[in-house]
Parts: sequence; structure tokens; C-alpha cells
Amino acid sequence: MTHFVEPRPLILCEPQMQGLKLSDILKDCHDAQKEPLMKFAERVSRRGRQHSLHTWLLAGLGLFVAKNVFAAEYYVSPTGSDSNAGTEASPFATLSKANNSAAAGDTIWMRAGSYSITSQLTLSKSGTSDTNRTKIWAYTGEVPVLDISNYGAASSGSDVPAVLVTGSWMHLKGVEIANAKVGSSGSHSYSMLRTKNASNNTFELLNIHNGFGPGLFIDTGTGGNLILNCDSHDNYDVNGSQGDGQNGDGFGVHYQTTGPSTIINGCRSWHNSDDGYDFISQEVPVTIENSWAFKCGYGSSGNGNGFKIGSSKTGIRHLVQNNVAWSNSASGFYANHSTGGNTWYNNTSYQNGTQYNMLASSFDSAGNVTGTITLTGSKAHIMTNNIGFPDKNSNMGGVVTTSNTWDLGITPAASDFASTTDTPCTGPREADGSMPAACTMLHLAAGSKMIDKGTNVGLPYVGAAPDLGAYEYGAAGSSGGSGGATGAGGASGSGGVTATGGATATGGRTGSGGATGTGGRTGTGGVTGAGGATAAGGAPGTGGGTVGATGGALGTGGRAGGSGTGGMVGTGGAVGTGGSIVGTGGSITSGGAMGTGGFSASGGASTGPGETGGSAATGGTQGGSATGGTTAETTTPESSVGGCSCRIAGAQRTSYRGLALLGLVMGALRLRRRS
Repeated sequence: MTHFVEPRPLILCEPQMQGLKLSDILKDCHDAQKEPLMKFAERVSRRGRQHSLHTWLLAGLGLFVAKNVFAAEYYVSPTGSDSNAGTEASPFATLSKANNSAAAGDTIWMRAGSYSITSQLTLSKSGTSDTNRTKIWAYTGEVPVLDISNYGAASSGSDVPAVLVTGSWMHLKGVEIANAKVGSSGSHSYSMLRTKNASNNTFELLNIHNGFGPGLFIDTGTGGNLILNCDSHDNYDVNGSQGDGQNGDGFGVHYQTTGPSTIINGCRSWHNSDDGYDFISQEVPVTIENSWAFKCGYGSSGNGNGFKIGSSKTGIRHLVQNNVAWSNSASGFYANHSTGGNTWYNNTSYQNGTQYNMLASSFDSAGNVTGTITLTGSKAHIMTNNIGFPDKNSNMGGVVTTSNTWDLGITPAASDFASTTDTPCTGPREADGSMPAACTMLHLAAGSKMIDKGTNVGLPYVGAAPDLGAYEYGAAGSSGGSGGATGAGGASGSGGVTATGGATATGGRTGSGGATGTGGRTGTGGVTGAGGATAAGGAPGTGGGTVGATGGALGTGGRAGGSGTGGMVGTGGAVGTGGSIVGTGGSITSGGAMGTGGFSASGGASTGPGETGGSAATGGTQGGSATGGTTAETTTPESSVGGCSCRIAGAQRTSYRGLALLGLVMGALRLRRRS
């Protein structure tokens, strides 16, 4: 339960700390808040020998108060009003109003119901770091639906997305985006959700479906994005201006030329008119793992590839591992003309038009394909431990291929798998955000010919040697792990997104701390956890760049982007190891207010209603019952918080000033005893 203090507004200042005296730190604050601190400061400052230490203690308190305690929480509900205060008891009606009211690090909670999007909705309020993200989250156990059925299709011109993300360091979670209006013949398609020149965003547990074009489209930017446990399905630009079904991709990552890698993990893409995943014109490596693509390309003239991983003209290398593609009309896995090869580890391809197509081409200066080429040396594709069932590949000349079913002379049969039926595979996700446990499609059965037949490429395995394909027989949590999307203790709690067990086995992708290892992506340690922005191993990892190299796909520790161990101020928090002021463990959260453990770690500051990561509805329904009917979204002009860096905290959590001052007193008394 969220508690509020509402006798009067709290006027907060965020002074710059560098080079300021104690009086400078407090000079802009309201008298009602300033005087008690000033009096206390005068008392502790009388101890001349400890004067500077006390000043720094107060400086740490000031930074703690300014940056961490007073992050606001806003609420949006179909029964609300944009003239309300935005509190839980008096919510806004539209997400656009909440976006315009929020600042870096604030949380917007969306209640269940339908929100009608009639014009482009722009989400612009950036966070500042991995530990200070601006969050737009579904309220616990509820499914808010952004209904696009009244959003008009563009008759000409470029993609005009219904929901546009221009902010960076944001985290969108648990929202359904659905039911795009289909245009007339020749209308231009549009994305349901698109980023533009934005970076380091996290998209988690989104359910995007029935769009008139791409589902989730990452456009340009500087990378560092994480797409985690999201679904995109039934997108179809029928009679679109570029051809029937030509733009109905599930997920797309495009046009980036610099910056860190984007990661796609634990996603599903199905029944899209074009491709499941498309990386056309992407010139920065992307990692895609533990994801599914199935039944794409049917019923239209769309391409119909499961994983279209290519068209790079500079020969960059994407990492494609532990993915499954089945029943796509074209290729399960397609290199799409790239001038350089990708790294393909432990994927399973079943009953696609072609299982693996490693087509490589050359381009002219205008970007047109000039002919087919055979990749050699460091540019060759690396393919290890993959399953093709049946054995039907093409353009395999420029490939270093080892320990795949076709290399080993293994002919898979249905009896080698626990199931070849995908009926449960579009069902609801598990409570922790992982794939439906009822879907055992293409998991290896006991006695399968693919068990222990692989080569060690740095991924975890059970038994004498790695198995072939996406699923390691006998590995706990091989289809997404346990621990929950939000774990125990709050918004991004301990345990992380794919906690113990990770994607394929305990220890994560490449060992403790890895992307899906113990601790998970958003477990203790923040979204990127211990290991920092580009931890040892990097995005494409040791072994990804040269032929035959091994040693791990992503390396130990973290994904691209993020802010590393220790948070914003220093290891352990604002003043000392273990918390902001009040000793080991921190005044708010296990691991410190801003230290190791991140802003929303176990028991964190943004616990809100006790987020448990309720999964977004799937299958095309508008999950959740609308509370009070449909609320129309509006797009109001961007409003900024003016004045001397001060904010009015209207819908805040309980003030932590008392705790912070108590910590200050304890620190001072400790120093006094030592003196």
C-alpha cells in the first residue's frame, strides 16, 4: 500500500554540490525545511576537528534528499481526470498528462482499462541513468490497454507511429498496445510503438498486436536498449502502400550506426504478415536470444522470415543464440544479403520454408545489391550447435559450420522432442514473465539424438557436452528461468527478470552475473547488474568476431548500456558503503539508496503497489476489464518544471526526511565518540 503525506506541499531544491559550503547547499530551500537543518548543522559544526567531515555528511544528505527520496509517483485511470492531482486516490485520465507532469526518475502507474489513442502519443520524459529511469508501468495485476482503433492511418508519406518514444533511460512495462485502424487501399502503414533517436530504454512485458504495420520498431538512436519478455503478433498492413503485408514485422531494429548494442531476450513474435524480427539497415551488432518466431508471412505477400538478421553493408556481426523458429513461410533464420556473417549458436529451426539461409551480397554506393558473394575469413558466418528439422538449408558456402545436425549426420525425428505441437505456445506467460511452461514445443525428449552432441561455445550446459538446439535437456529454467520479472521486494526486485537458471541453466548465459544468470537482468544490481555498462565480454563477446573463436557470447556481467556497479554516487550509496546515510543496507533498500542494488532493488523506493510483474494479456484480447469505460488520450504540449530547479511533490510517497535526519544524527554521534 502506498502512503502519502498531504498536509502541505513539500518544496524541494536540487542544488549543485560542487564547491558549495553548507549555507550554499541549503540557501534555496523553504524556510520550513531549512531552519531545523541549519540549527543542527551549527551544533555539529562546533566540533572544529570534525568540521569538514560533518559538512560532507550534510552534503551527502542534501544529495540523497534531492536525487532519491522525492521521486514522484503518478497514477492514470480511465475513471480519472486530467484536472486531478495524479495521486492514487485522484488519478489522471490520460498517459499524455502523466508524461507531461513527470520528471526524471518518476513512476507512472497505469490502472486497468482502455485508453483510446486518437492522435500520436509521445513519451518524452527521459531518466538520467540506469538507476534513475522514468517508468511507465502497469499497476500490479492489471492490464492497461492503449487502444489504437481510432488512430487514423496516413494516406501517404512515412510511418507515423501511434506511440512514439523520444525519451531515453525510460522503462515501459506491462502495457498492451492493440487494435490499429486499418487504412484504405494504398494507405501507408504505421508502427504501433516506435522509438526515435532514443537510447538505453527498457521495454518489458509489452503485448503489441493487431497493428497496421510493425509492432515494436527501434529507430536510429544510440542503442543500449533492452526488449525483454515482450510479445508482438497479428500485425498486418493489408493493402498497404508498399504491398500487402510488406511492413507487418513483429520487432525491428534499424538505422543505428554508433553506440552500444540492443538486446532482445525472451520475446515472442507470431502470425505477423512480414517477418518476426528484422534488422535491415542496422550497422551496430544486436544480440537476440531465448526468443521465438512462428507462423509469419502467411496470408499475405510479406516476406515471412522468422529471424531476418541482416542487410548490413559494413559487415557487422549479430549474435543469434538459443532461439526457436517454426512454421514460417520463408526461412526460419535468414542472413538477408549481409556483407559479413553473424554468429549463430544453439538455435532450433523446424518446418520453415528453409531452415537456414545464409545469403551474402555486395552493394554499390547507392546501397543496391550488386551480386551474391561467398564470405571468407573473419567475415564468414559461424554456426555451431544448431538444429535443422528437416535438413533444408541454402547459401551455406560462406559458413564455418560445426556440430550442427547436418554436420553430424543426425536426422531429427518427432520422437527426439517432447512436443511438436504449438497450441499452448501463444498462451499467457508465467508470473515471472517467462515463456508458458505448458509449451514444450521442440524441447529435447529423453534419449534424443541431439543430447550431448554439441561443442562448448561458452553457454551453460548440463551433462558431458552441450546439447544441440535452443533447449538444454535437464537444465532448470531452460525456457526462461524463474525468479520473476519483478522478483521479491518491489518494483524490480531481487531475482531479476530471468533469475536463477537464466535462459538455459544456473549461472546465466556466460556465468555468474551474465545477462540471464543468477541475479537476472533487473535483479539486485539494477537492470544491468554488477558488471557495468559494457562488462567484460562486451555485447558480441569473445568468440563472436573471428572464425572459430569461442569463449562466450556476451561475456560475464551485464548488457550494453547502464551505469555499472555502485549506482549514481558511489559504491554503496551517497555517503558510504552499504547505504545512503543509515548504515549498511541503506535507509530505503537493501544495498543502499543509490548504491549497489540500484534505485529499485530489493524492497526499493518504487515498490508502489508491490509490483509482481503481471503478464500482459495475449492472444488479441484487450486484457483486463475497463474500469469505467474508455478514456480518450489527448496530446497536450510538453510542459516543463520551471523555477530554480525546485519541484512541488504533490503525489509523493511518505517523506523520508525523518529517516535521513536520524541517519545524520547517528553519523555525527559516531564521529563524536571517535573524537
